[in-house]
Amino acid sequence: MADRLEVRKTYKLFIGGAFPRSESGRSYEVTDTKGRFLANAAHASRKDARDAVTAARKAFGGWSGATAYNRGQVLYRVAEVMEGRRAQFVAEVAAAEGVQNRRAEAVVDAAIDRWVWYAGWTDKLAQVLGSANPVAGPFFNFSTPEPTGVVAVLAPQDSALLGLVSVLAPVLVAGNTAVVLSSYARPLPAVTLSEVLATSDVPGGVVNILTGAAAEVGPWLASHLDVNAIDLSGVDDPDLARELEKAAADNVKRVRRPASEDWNADPGMSRLRAWVETKTVWHPIGV
Repeated sequence: MADRLEVRKTYKLFIGGAFPRSESGRSYEVTDTKGRFLANAAHASRKDARDAVTAARKAFGGWSGATAYNRGQVLYRVAEVMEGRRAQFVAEVAAAEGVQNRRAEAVVDAAIDRWVWYAGWTDKLAQVLGSANPVAGPFFNFSTPEPTGVVAVLAPQDSALLGLVSVLAPVLVAGNTAVVLSSYARPLPAVTLSEVLATSDVPGGVVNILTGAAAEVGPWLASHLDVNAIDLSGVDDPDLARELEKAAADNVKRVRRPASEDWNADPGMSRLRAWVETKTVWHPIGV
């Protein structure tokens, strides 16, 4: 039997629940740690970033308006589908990060477990971050967490799946929608995650995943007036990070600065707190 030619894949973006090509028509080669070809990934442009923000804003009302219990069910379903595609994730993490299969399996299992952990917070967040406040007078006073809005996420460059899950899942818990720029050199686990999202119960536009360069797409996300917050975890260049912070300051975005993080560590509450606003309501007693 003659040797067959491998089908070389060219992956698309994930915007509004669909898989469009980049508006720019560009793509770039993705290789493993030894320089061997893996696939072509779409090279997102500023127009693609704007389209993703539009989709995220359109989906925000429905996602934030869903019950916390329902959001938890939807996010748990994502973990179920990830489990079903575990072997593919393992192969992609092994190739992207240059690790043995056993290590890749541990990373994928940790990513799935972390998604489940965050899914469990949807109907507990209000009790932990909210409060009934003591006041002097005939009033009830309640503080409750509410979603910030559209959050742009520049995913970690060094952790293609576990880092990605660690920054994306907490954005979704409270009802925010997301525009994610994946790791430039290691985008394939993010592409597979987009396929998981498309075949689970997540409404279109709640998560939008772009592949491309942070230096090109990041400034447009940081300066976009309909983006409410930005996570710079994936920005390794200090000069670029400062540029993005300055752009975000134009419309007072909430910014999470890049920092060295151990993605295997207990995530704690910090990322859940980062993407909520606290609303305080006064209500007179007896009315």
